[in-house]
Amino acid sequence: MPAPYHTVPKHPVRAFLWDLLTFDKLMTGPVTHLIYWAGLGLITLIGFAIIGGAVGLGIRDGSVAGIALAFVTLVAGLLVLAALILIWRGLSEFYLAVFRIAEDLRAIRIATEAGQGFSIKADAAPFSSQSGLGRGGLDL
Repeated sequence: MPAPYHTVPKHPVRAFLWDLLTFDKLMTGPVTHLIYWAGLGLITLIGFAIIGGAVGLGIRDGSVAGIALAFVTLVAGLLVLAALILIWRGLSEFYLAVFRIAEDLRAIRIATEAGQGFSIKADAAPFSSQSGLGRGGLDL
């Protein structure tokens, strides 16, 4: 049974609300960007705490050993901070990739329901230039 077709309101605010209420358009892209920047802000606060802790450690213990320990703490903290930034970026990219795959599957479903379908070329190797669209042999 085909899905009922809905008319989208012409007014931009109503169209936005209609997209939110009917899930016709996925909002994961903008939401993921907001979550990414919020997480990056939190990681930046952690970086400021690391720098402040290393400087405080160096000031409190004015000896050469204390300053050396503060320097080691600063370098180790900055390395951990860089790793956190890379991990956070990787998780955000993975999240976006999963939802992009879901959008592609939705497009395939819509094309199939419309009677256009898709085919897989059996003679072409996957992920080659001969496989059609460069996407594993799928032709929409």
